[in-house]
Amino acid sequence: MKILKEFLVLLSILLLGEFISNILHIPIPGSILGIIILFLLLNFKIITVQTIELLSTFILANLAFFFIPPSVKLISSFDLLKDEWGKILFICIFTTILVMVVTGYTVQYIIKKGEKHGKNTK
Repeated sequence: MKILKEFLVLLSILLLGEFISNILHIPIPGSILGIIILFLLLNFKIITVQTIELLSTFILANLAFFFIPPSVKLISSFDLLKDEWGKILFICIFTTILVMVVTGYTVQYIIKKGEKHGKNTK
């Protein structure tokens, strides 16, 4: 029964994100808005982690299964993408490097900030 309540909480947040996206006609998908809303609710402690812990653990344990439908769609759309593979590969490589660089600088910043305040960051 607890997992059903957790599912309804997450579904409500997703539907709220979809509703906001459709009403305001913003170019951000409702699912992304739902994630932002969930982050804000957790950050401001309106919802606790324990409220969604069981379902979240299940979803994370089975995360690989959620990649199957997009992978099948990608394979079935190969004819549309075959002329664009160079651009797609470039974008994948560039964004991967960008994420690595930004992550590195962020970690360095946090470590330096922790050292200034005399906190142990390990």
